[in-house]
Amino acid sequence: MASIRNISVGLPIKDGHVLALEGRDESKGLAFLRAIGGGIEFGERAEDALRREFMEELGVRLDAVDLLGVRENLFEYEGRRGHEIAHIFAVESAELDAVALHAELKILDEGSAVRWIPIDDIRGGIRPLFPAGAPELLIARIEDRPAPPQRKRQPSAAS
Repeated sequence: MASIRNISVGLPIKDGHVLALEGRDESKGLAFLRAIGGGIEFGERAEDALRREFMEELGVRLDAVDLLGVRENLFEYEGRRGHEIAHIFAVESAELDAVALHAELKILDEGSAVRWIPIDDIRGGIRPLFPAGAPELLIARIEDRPAPPQRKRQPSAAS
């Protein structure tokens, strides 16, 4: 990735669970969770991108969306560096509410598994959730408290 990618992702919540994509970074041997969503296209608002992505990826309409925060995500995946600006939303969808907690969905355009994950697994660090900042925003939302500010990176010796 040679440029910064703007993304819009959503966190559907149901009965103490969050719906998330299950992924794996083979280079690190790391199983992880990722909020559902994708890239914001030029001229598209973040909320519109989120609604489009949920329709493209899961075939569902979102009834309500609420911006939880915007976070910068610097990461490495499969040995490649990445840089994202992530618009992270809480989302509501009657169609998703109808999906059983034990069900497995698939991302329509790639086949990745999507499941309801206990939020306590994320809170306890058992299952990492990306992008950066999503776990803190999710937990603040369910605990009905203000979102934490984005952490500032400390300059390193290489800076």
